[in-house]
Amino acid sequence: MASIDPVLLKSRLGELAGRFDVDALDECDSTSSELLRRAERGAPAGTVIVADRQRAGRGRRGRQWLSAPEDSLTFSLLWRFSGSAMRLSGLSLAVGVAVAKGLESLGAHGARLKWPNDVLLEQEGEFAKLAGILIELASDRRGTQAVIGIGLNLRAPTVELPQPAAGLDEAIRVLPDRHTLLAALLTALADVLQRFEEGGFAALQSEWQARHAWQGLPVRLIEDGVEEGPGICLGADSDGALLVETPVCIKRFLSGDVSLRRA
Repeated sequence: MASIDPVLLKSRLGELAGRFDVDALDECDSTSSELLRRAERGAPAGTVIVADRQRAGRGRRGRQWLSAPEDSLTFSLLWRFSGSAMRLSGLSLAVGVAVAKGLESLGAHGARLKWPNDVLLEQEGEFAKLAGILIELASDRRGTQAVIGIGLNLRAPTVELPQPAAGLDEAIRVLPDRHTLLAALLTALADVLQRFEEGGFAALQSEWQARHAWQGLPVRLIEDGVEEGPGICLGADSDGALLVETPVCIKRFLSGDVSLRRA
């Protein structure tokens, strides 16, 4: 039996219980892949797939996201927006704000955001990855659907990874049960996505900037695998574009093919 009970989760969601349709699976290839298939068959906005294990969990740039029920929470949410995908610039940043706010509502400390789709944990000036976000968009005559995949470490992975990783247990005194945690994240997502629908990323820019891990810090800019040189990270503009001050000018990037590393 999956470790998330949708009936118990509804009780934790309170008045938002009717906004979400949650299906908990023991295992699947990827929560986002499963949700994309259901979206094609007409699944309503607010559909959530949460899985204890993913055989082929996906991260940014095709990286694999590892998950196990005792060490992580992985789920995907279907949301629909009016208009074209062009309106959704900065959506991954907005989702990062929601994840941070959801964790903070449970007493977590040190959640920080990194452009374009990482939630980091700050401890004594060092940063480690706490959660990742992957958004997949599709447009039709009705508007644009977003499949929002979120993977959160409850405990730091024990396998070797290309960057430092952290667990929620390092940010909070007592780990909440999975139903309370998922309910807090979905509650924050419902609020943030509604605000994004109404005002775009500009409505959330100040909240993202306040949690930006590398605001004003020197960084190395890597584009398409090639290091472009050093700069000072200025955060994101009202469209969600990355701003980096170089010795020549302020560069603006909208593409997620750009990576940042601390200098």
